[in-house]
Amino acid sequence: MTTLPPEDAPGTESGRREAPGEPSGPQSGTTDRRTEPSPAAHPELALLPEPELASTTPAYGPASEASPRGPEAAGSALVLGEALIDVVERAGEDPVEHVGGSPANVALGIARLGHAVELATWFGIDERGDRIRQHLETDGVVLVPGSELGGRTSTAAARIGADGAADYTFDLRSDLPALSPALAPTVVHTGSIAAVLPPGAEKIAEAVERFRPLATITYDPNARPDLMGSAEQARPVMERLIAQADVVKVSDEDLAWLAPGVDVREVAGDWIGLGAGIVVVTLGGAGALAVTAGGVEVDVVAPRVDVVDTVGAGDSFMAGIIDGLWRAGLTGAAQREALRGIDRVTLGDVLTRAAQVAAITVSRAGANPPHRIELAGR
Repeated sequence: MTTLPPEDAPGTESGRREAPGEPSGPQSGTTDRRTEPSPAAHPELALLPEPELASTTPAYGPASEASPRGPEAAGSALVLGEALIDVVERAGEDPVEHVGGSPANVALGIARLGHAVELATWFGIDERGDRIRQHLETDGVVLVPGSELGGRTSTAAARIGADGAADYTFDLRSDLPALSPALAPTVVHTGSIAAVLPPGAEKIAEAVERFRPLATITYDPNARPDLMGSAEQARPVMERLIAQADVVKVSDEDLAWLAPGVDVREVAGDWIGLGAGIVVVTLGGAGALAVTAGGVEVDVVAPRVDVVDTVGAGDSFMAGIIDGLWRAGLTGAAQREALRGIDRVTLGDVLTRAAQVAAITVSRAGANPPHRIELAGR
């Protein structure tokens, strides 16, 4: 058995290694396409025992007496950023393609954990783009109109090492579709490449500022050094978002690139000083730590798990954080001060659930986050 490995580490050419009342539906006039997951669409669910499936509230479908999601699921999320195809390469094996991209992975994770979510992204009108759409919509992610921008769908070549860690090389185009004035999300998440590279980065920053009076803002820098330039170039762009964020999730290896030689708790404290409410630092096999604007500090250990690969581990952890805060009733701008004053026990529960979500993801191939029913009893 091995512990959860380091996630989201800067690499060489690739730039990265990757190591919880009635709800409102989407607010843009699109249809909520979420459906209850089935073993046919998700073979991993066939492994669950029937009693657990029968006793668990369905994670998907419109809110009704037949499929309640619970008061903690009220509202919707809007995720801003890239969706692409991961081309996974292992020594001695043919490449295998999976839908990926950090923001798309987070959107998928949020949807599978039972929440309404829309994704503003961009991909080509081609076979790979069709796969992205089908993959996301199957689990209820609603694509913001205009996300199919034409041209060639972006790719990330993910080379998997003997330890399961992934190094990436990107072929990427970045932009953001226009966002409807009718959007009124409870949570807005962004991060990674899209939030740094023009022309999408400025649009994302403006969108975050627009939605902050309504929504909890979450951000994951998810550094990709070879795409983002130097740390000195990327840092001001990231700090603009950190200053607007209620929650920032970052890996220790991201921080080694952004602030080499500086203790991670010191950087987390500096980001709290910029305006963040909670800063979570993932530490790979050592777990995670968090500091808050209210002076709370929490450390959690990583679950032990047999690692298949670490693709999407950090994105699943991020989705788990958002889900945990949602379940605790701490999402939405009206809860901003309550979130900043979160107590130690609640924050510990949120991080523990997020670590469980990530552990399930690394136990199988690709960015394949768990459904809510897989976390039953955890």
